[in-house]
Amino acid sequence: MAELATIARPYADALFKASTQQGADLSGTVAWAEELAAIAANPQLRQLADDPKVTDEQLFDVISGVAGSALPDAARNFLRVIIENGRLQVLPEVAAQFRSLVNRAGGSSDAVVQSAFPIDAAALAALGTSLEKRFGRKLNLSVQQDQSLIGGIRVVVGDEVLDTSVKARLEQMKAALIA
Repeated sequence: MAELATIARPYADALFKASTQQGADLSGTVAWAEELAAIAANPQLRQLADDPKVTDEQLFDVISGVAGSALPDAARNFLRVIIENGRLQVLPEVAAQFRSLVNRAGGSSDAVVQSAFPIDAAALAALGTSLEKRFGRKLNLSVQQDQSLIGGIRVVVGDEVLDTSVKARLEQMKAALIA
């Protein structure tokens, strides 16, 4: 949704600026921002947040209770601002945009490797090295298993896709035969 992205952008920018000015561990900030985003995306929590009888303080207590005592003060303050401004629904988008800003500052990108079979650590490291050369930047790899690929891998980096799966090759052959 473009509207959510537009609303989330100033929050992500402010969080990024505050984190870099305070010299905070950006990976730690990404971790707690994504944890709060996952909590905020819960349908039951959204229903609770939409209840006019629930106060901002009660909502804050519920979310911080679910997140646990590990939340730093910066996370608690950020959560309070989000709740007070009635922007809990954009928290997942804020976390995504914040992660993108951190990646851009570090010269890296998130990459999702989809494979039909599990990939061991050594193979993933070798794959990561070759993918970094291919895409020309450092990649933060995450692996998803997708048995529909039959074999091979599919790599998604932002809006770029590298598909060397058997499924993609079969689709190409099908298209060539039909044409």
